Amino acid sequence: MGKARCPERRPVTTCRRPRTSATLRGVDWRERITLEPGKRGGRPCIRGLRITVYDVLEYLASGMSEEQILADFPELEPDDIRAALAFAAERERKSAPGSAA
Repeated sequence: MGKARCPERRPVTTCRRPRTSATLRGVDWRERITLEPGKRGGRPCIRGLRITVYDVLEYLASGMSEEQILADFPELEPDDIRAALAFAAERERKSAPGSAA
């Protein structure tokens, strides 16, 4: 079994990571994910809409493609889906055992 590699095809131990984990493909989730106490029980929502990050993740996990989600929810944009993924990735990273966050 070979070593894991980063996108630049170097061993992971020498791969430089982005400075912030808040971005995914240039999308900063902090610009698209909102937290409002009175909306959807204070859960993180997409741009103040009543669509939560959890909703988007659940659609993706159930096998829906990005195109299907966007067709069903025309108020969403492709970057909203990437922001939901970036938000979830950062939350997971922070909750991982031994994380510095």
